[in-house]
Amino acid sequence: MPPFRFSHPIEVRYADLDPQRHVNNATLFSYLEQARARYLQQLGLWNGEDFDRIGIILAEASATFKAPIAFTDRVSVELGVTRLGVKSLDIDYRVRDAQDRELATGRTVIVTYDYQKGESIPIPSQWRRILAQFEGLDETPVPRSARGV
Repeated sequence: MPPFRFSHPIEVRYADLDPQRHVNNATLFSYLEQARARYLQQLGLWNGEDFDRIGIILAEASATFKAPIAFTDRVSVELGVTRLGVKSLDIDYRVRDAQDRELATGRTVIVTYDYQKGESIPIPSQWRRILAQFEGLDETPVPRSARGV
């Protein structure tokens, strides 16, 4: 995994737990989503208010669960864009506790999307520039097949 330049703390809520007394597997995706929204806000790509203007749609999501997350755990989600394509980008995630234990990893594919037209669009040049600069990536689009997935 790459070094991450963004981290967001997550409060484990009682409602997040399942009958096995740890965070439900499906809830992990909510944690990734929350961190992703804060990442976009921090980079100035979304103001956190107008969901139609954010211009992205989730195309794929996966997670690897490494250890259970308990109600008393203090966790954070680290994330970073690892591939800038033509119309999509990959985001990798790592969930850690306060003792720096890796609890889960994840990956999402986000497609830039025009909700008015109902179709995918190229990643806006401003987004490409900001993401590449923040993550230390080349702005040149990398096809999904070049990543090996």
